[in-house]
Amino acid sequence: MTNYVINESVGIDLEEVNLIGDLAVPEEARGLVIFSHGSGSSRLSTRNRYVAEHLQRSGFATLLFDLLTPEEDQDRANRFDIPLITRRLVETTRWVQNDPRINKFNIGYFGASTGAASALGAAAALGDMIKAVVSRGGRPDLADSVLPDVQSPTLLIVGGKDEPVIGMNKEAHDRLQCLKDMEIVPDATHLFEEPGALEMVAQLATDWFRKYLEPGKQHPLHQNKP
Repeated sequence: MTNYVINESVGIDLEEVNLIGDLAVPEEARGLVIFSHGSGSSRLSTRNRYVAEHLQRSGFATLLFDLLTPEEDQDRANRFDIPLITRRLVETTRWVQNDPRINKFNIGYFGASTGAASALGAAAALGDMIKAVVSRGGRPDLADSVLPDVQSPTLLIVGGKDEPVIGMNKEAHDRLQCLKDMEIVPDATHLFEEPGALEMVAQLATDWFRKYLEPGKQHPLHQNKP
């Protein structure tokens, strides 16, 4: 059973809007993973919550939050507004840094579907502030222009039967110039609904964050930039 220092809903007060998040900090947490959900989803995503609970049991704090207000979500165009949701993720990360309860943690991102594009875009914008990124069934092609600027070690996880997305991720993997890897979950489709598929995603993500997010873990950032 996981013992928590914090396990509560939080209001994330940004300049433009107030967003709702769920913050969980287990005892002796090793780092904080901020989730960026896909279009049409929310902080209540059952798949992201499954991964978050796995991370919590492994000693990581998690923050799942709504990228859009309920009013904004009524406009489908907002769900695919990558600059908007990327900005929200950046601003939420800065909000985390201003909270004395959690600003001591190294920060990583877990992005799903279109949320992976915002995670990569925010990581590119924030540089070495973001220690690791994991993408689940992501659309990194939607952040194509900034992929070479990502410094954070990045893991792309794709379902073996999610063929169009496999191609998008392979191209993105080639464009990334940071430490990177790509894992294909056998026989999994886009939502990883097959038996054992989501468990594999959660374990791969946990292993990646253990490697790059925990304090004292050093990794060389890509240095060949002008």
